[in-house]
Formats: sequence, C-alpha cells, structure tokens
Amino acid sequence: MPKKRASRGRSKGGKGSSGVVHCSQCGALVPRDKAKKVTGRITLVEPALAKELKAQGAYIPLSTDVKFYCVSCAVHRGIVKVRSEAERRTGGRLW
Repeated sequence: MPKKRASRGRSKGGKGSSGVVHCSQCGALVPRDKAKKVTGRITLVEPALAKELKAQGAYIPLSTDVKFYCVSCAVHRGIVKVRSEAERRTGGRLW
C-alpha cells in the first residue's frame, strides 16, 4: 500500500502515545503532535490607551495566546495549505 506521508501526519517519531488537546474551533480531540499550534500575542489594553501609556514610558505586557487546531479546521482557516502528493511525502521540500 502506498505511503501518503513520511511522518504519517504526526511529529512523534517513535516515542509512543502523546497527549490529546481540544481543537479551538470545533472541539475535536486531536493528538497533540498532530494538531496545528498557533501562537499569537494579544494586548489587554486598547490601542489608543496603549499609545498614550507608551508615550509616558509605561510598560504594557503582551499575553501569549496558544490555540490548537485539528487538520481540517487548520485547512479551512488557511493555516496549512492543501499540498500535492509529491510535496506531502517530502514535508514540503522538493528534491
């Protein structure tokens, strides 16, 4: 049977089972090493107020927002693209 992806769609290697996380969009349980992780920086202060505070020399901390998406939600949101068969096996590298 042909092998679609060299990594079988996961990044665990030979380490056994990995934990599961919930997809941030649909709530599906996805293995942590298969889920697509997206980190973003969010501020808790409005931009206009932040600009004034920065002008006065205040430090405005940024909070890190981490979201995990299942593969189908990641494709739907454009986080990962649909790739051709040759690209799938090589992890995006064309040799």
